Amino acid sequence: MTGTGFTDAATWYASLPVLYAAAAALITDTAGQVLLVKPNYRDHWTLPGGICEHAEPPHSACAREVREELGLDLPVGKLLVIDWAPPDGDRPNPIMHFIFDGGTLADPAGILLQQEELDDYQFTDPNAVADYLPPFIAARIPAALTARASGAATYLPSKF
Repeated sequence: MTGTGFTDAATWYASLPVLYAAAAALITDTAGQVLLVKPNYRDHWTLPGGICEHAEPPHSACAREVREELGLDLPVGKLLVIDWAPPDGDRPNPIMHFIFDGGTLADPAGILLQQEELDDYQFTDPNAVADYLPPFIAARIPAALTARASGAATYLPSKF
């Protein structure tokens, strides 16, 4: 690691800043309504998904979280949105959110809600998601729907 002031790679890597990663799925029904879930540990609704585990790629985390939270084994489609958020409250480090296309669910009868983490789910009109989501999550929904329609992923850096 010549020129960096570090004598070995392990020391250099240990000095780098930490960044968290989370992945979620945009799932809609046949009417175009967006699937939201209500975690029992938060005051607001969100998209199905969660934190990436150590060394877990975001698309794999998305599939795992959808399977764990909803009992659905859906194929993870294209990346729709990447969102960066600065440290906030109890979270001391920035976080990257990856939103993938979870497709269209024709029949919600297969949803088996994970009772340990989720209180409820519902399909919501895209124009009404702001009534359920905090602004930093609500902005991801129209961006994800636009990205799904256009085929081009969107980067939404949170303002700080």
